[in-house]
Amino acid sequence: MAYYQRTYVLCYYCQIFNNKFAAKSENNKVCKCYQNIKKLLSIKFKNFIRSQSELRRSKFVCLIYKCKFYVKVESLIIEAMPSEIITLQLGQCGNQIGFEFWKRLCLEHGISPSGVLEDFATDGVDRKDVFFYQADDDHYIPRAVLLDLEPRVIHSIMSSPYAKLYNPENVYLSKHGGGAGNNWASGYSQGEKLQEEVFDIIDREADGSDSLEGFVLCHSIAGGTGSGMGSYIMERLSDRFPKKLIQTYSVFPNQDEISDVVVQPYNSLLTLRRLTSCADCVVVLDNTALNRIATDRLHIQNPSFTQINTLVSTIMSVSTTTLRYPSYMNNNLIGLTAPLIPTPQLHFLMTGYTPLTTDNDQTVNVRKTTVLDVMRRLLQPKNMMVSTGPDKTNHHCYISILNIIQGEVDPTQVHKSLQRIRERKLAQFIPWGPASIQVALSRSSPYVQSSHRVSGLMLANHTSICSLFERALGQYDKLKKRGAFLDQFRREDIFKDDLSELDDSRDVVDCLVQEYEAATQSNYLQWSAKKGQEEAH
Repeated sequence: MAYYQRTYVLCYYCQIFNNKFAAKSENNKVCKCYQNIKKLLSIKFKNFIRSQSELRRSKFVCLIYKCKFYVKVESLIIEAMPSEIITLQLGQCGNQIGFEFWKRLCLEHGISPSGVLEDFATDGVDRKDVFFYQADDDHYIPRAVLLDLEPRVIHSIMSSPYAKLYNPENVYLSKHGGGAGNNWASGYSQGEKLQEEVFDIIDREADGSDSLEGFVLCHSIAGGTGSGMGSYIMERLSDRFPKKLIQTYSVFPNQDEISDVVVQPYNSLLTLRRLTSCADCVVVLDNTALNRIATDRLHIQNPSFTQINTLVSTIMSVSTTTLRYPSYMNNNLIGLTAPLIPTPQLHFLMTGYTPLTTDNDQTVNVRKTTVLDVMRRLLQPKNMMVSTGPDKTNHHCYISILNIIQGEVDPTQVHKSLQRIRERKLAQFIPWGPASIQVALSRSSPYVQSSHRVSGLMLANHTSICSLFERALGQYDKLKKRGAFLDQFRREDIFKDDLSELDDSRDVVDCLVQEYEAATQSNYLQWSAKKGQEEAH
């Protein structure tokens, strides 16, 4: 169940409030002016009104009486259908971060490991239906599909205390259980062979949704299943569900460690191509930065996968709070991502979170968290979950920022904080767009105690993320120049005849880097229009 404010149109000619939804006034009569302008309103409301502030200043003119209409928001609540999201977990990494995510969501919504609503969680202020559905016996089941080509991680999930939480029909394991051998081509080919069985599960889950908005994909770009099979599923999803959003939480490999996956540069580049062309929004989770943050900020000497995945689950859960708790804005996936992504190609987001703590943190809490303190810290590079390297030319900038602030927050504090950040020029924005930080004030779960008064997550679109792609290109070029390990790819049908798929993927990622570099310039819109015309011809 979702909650929205009811919108009225006030006619200054006859002083009647017209309900936009019911088209009825308070005395059950429809204003004549409203009848005359109704068609215009239905068009304007869809395209013009994007925020509460715009609602208040929107103005229309009656075609016959020439009187003005002002939109007024009343604090009445109506029921609306929530937009459901299906989560797809692929491979070892995808299933591990997905498992931590569902543990976190159960905790925040007062749901036990077996899916039963706890006795204390009955106030009903949250929207569980976005990520869960209720079975016939009323226990909650995640809208999740678990996919893997080797059984180890899924077996550990299904033997955990959360085993009864999942729908066993939504768990798919390859029958031979041999995995993809950390080979993108193997994962992609197996995805193609298994597509009928996999999409039977996805289609059934989609058909069981009343108002499906999109899919969230959890995976790694460096291995075999998450990258290869994930790429194939992304392609098919965009074909089969062209009107549904595809958002991914994509884990990038740790560059500070020598990988035991020798074909990692090939895997990464081939996956990046699909993330560029098939996904609507990609939240980048960079293992290099996550390990650095765990070491420097959380003082964990050798962070384990579980500790890193817990950090990731915090990012995932906070980034979905505006979807799961009633809010005036950013209350669905499109409302959350649209303000961050100005053009289709620039859809790779980085995150930052503060303050960071661990469950067993024994350090004395000496900080007094305020909105300004949180928002200022979110802009510091050391709190970013992406390791972009130094910007020597100082030309990279923010395209957009959305801060999700939780805790005891007065809206006036937000306004003052934004003013201070603007005065101190703490954030440098693109020259061709609005230089503004958007803020969503979100409720936090009443069932999870926080040790801090205020906390914040930043979702940012920043041009420096292209350094991550440049790094992937550099590693690919070194390997490809030597012709190393290509025999592993030639075994699969997609590479049997030639290796053009690799070169095509390189071109796509190179174009993506150029796009982000062009976005730092004031003439980006003209550059983008010219590029679009060239591609059309």
